[in-house]
Amino acid sequence: ASLQDFVVHPVTQERWRDLETLFGERGAYSGCWCMWWRLKRSEFGGLTAGERKYCMKSIVESGEVPGLLAYANAQPVAWCSVAPRERFGSLERSRTLKRVDDQSVWSVVCFFIAEPFRGQGLMAELLRAAVAYAGSHGAKIVEGYPVEGGKMLPGGTKAYVGIVSAFRSAGFVEVLR
Repeated sequence: ASLQDFVVHPVTQERWRDLETLFGERGAYSGCWCMWWRLKRSEFGGLTAGERKYCMKSIVESGEVPGLLAYANAQPVAWCSVAPRERFGSLERSRTLKRVDDQSVWSVVCFFIAEPFRGQGLMAELLRAAVAYAGSHGAKIVEGYPVEGGKMLPGGTKAYVGIVSAFRSAGFVEVLR
């Protein structure tokens, strides 16, 4: 599929099953269910993958949009977590990813792209959609915390926060390292 074939939608209650389908039995990365940045580390470690899934489902059922899904041929193929920084408790407590200043920001903290769709520029496409979505909800600043690397690693685990080249391609500028 070319990038023109992808459609991006916010994850709402109506799209929960699509997120379940994309994350699969493994819950995306090792049963994370994209809760790593939302929970205290001690809470995260004390939960099973099923309990983390329940946490994410509760967020969606509350009406909060935890991120975006990309679709190809009506099938969910990629995920991007984007929300106001305050929603990510572990990020707020991070010693290494401190706030740059006191301005209100939205954060992009996680990607999960189905294996057949990796390496096609979908991460940058999701980033552009995340910036547009955040902007439509009043965000003036969107930040991310990508790692260096030209390709998704096998399984994608180390690059789940995104890769620098995709952020640059989507128009992001490095502010702090």
